[in-house]
Amino acid sequence: DRVLDAAHFVAEAGAARPVILGSPETVEGYYRGKGWSMEGIEVISPENSPRLAAYAEMFFELRKDKGVTAEDALKQMHNYNYFGTMMIKAGDADGMVSGANHSTADTVRPALQLIKTKKGAHLVSSCFIMVRGDEMLAMGDCAINIDYQDTVDKATGEVTFSAAQKLAEVAIETAKTAKTFGIDPKVAMLSFSTKGSGKGGTVALSHDAVIKAQEMDPELAVDGE
Repeated sequence: DRVLDAAHFVAEAGAARPVILGSPETVEGYYRGKGWSMEGIEVISPENSPRLAAYAEMFFELRKDKGVTAEDALKQMHNYNYFGTMMIKAGDADGMVSGANHSTADTVRPALQLIKTKKGAHLVSSCFIMVRGDEMLAMGDCAINIDYQDTVDKATGEVTFSAAQKLAEVAIETAKTAKTFGIDPKVAMLSFSTKGSGKGGTVALSHDAVIKAQEMDPELAVDGE
């Protein structure tokens, strides 16, 4: 219900043109019961969509090197997360909201396979916006990465991208996300220590990540740990 309610509020505000993946009959019945208009809202049943075959073909071409068959691709397009992500890949949608009925992993996996990371990115991270009165806080990364490890060249043993650099990258990307929401980002690297009051692996990581973030983006206001 909250997905349908949210789509109504978004359309009513003119913030976006919502596309709901689901049963048109069910959605229309729900809106009639609320006395709401369907204006500005599109409902697509992936199973009956005229784009289903084309999306399956695109998925097959993108994933056949991974052992995906044409039959696998068609079956996968019946999954709402994959169908929605393919809409973005095909240019038929600009973004996707998921998670009410799906786990974070099930939401992110199609994006990793089809959208992939932007050029130059070393990892995928998450960010959520916490609203408290007029204050907005961008919290990253509280859903994807539970640990940061150095990336090591297996042949030489050389560290090609350190854990601190990864955390710094997350901080920088979170700041960019904050800007899109009108937040002037001032970044704090959090740990259980404040300026050396504690010791431990995550303290050193946060401390080093501050230095790396300052090197990677000298204009960024960042401090910690």
